[in-house]
Amino acid sequence: MKKVRILCSILLIGIISMFGFNSCKKCKDEDPSARIMNNGTQKASVQIKTSGGSTVNINNVDPGTSSPSSSYAPGEVVFTITVANIEYIETVVMLDCYDYDIAIDANNNITTTAIDRN
Repeated sequence: MKKVRILCSILLIGIISMFGFNSCKKCKDEDPSARIMNNGTQKASVQIKTSGGSTVNINNVDPGTSSPSSSYAPGEVVFTITVANIEYIETVVMLDCYDYDIAIDANNNITTTAIDRN
């Protein structure tokens, strides 16, 4: 009987912990967002095309500056990034509750970093 009580207590603590940790999430199914961090030598722009057909544009981000974040629908997203009249195209699956930094370095190399909001 004592073992059953201990087992039930452990199960109860486990269930409470699972629901407790799940409810601590800061983000609940919020759309992803992106911003450009331009450390390059030229103005940069990005066009974000979602699999749902909408388009978000972040245009003319000057060197040494960052754009505000722009939100869009999750799913497969095509980034078309333009720096010095050269286009770079990247297809990425974007998830809910993530922010994406599109960074351009001094050599105009582009990296994308995903940041979990939770």
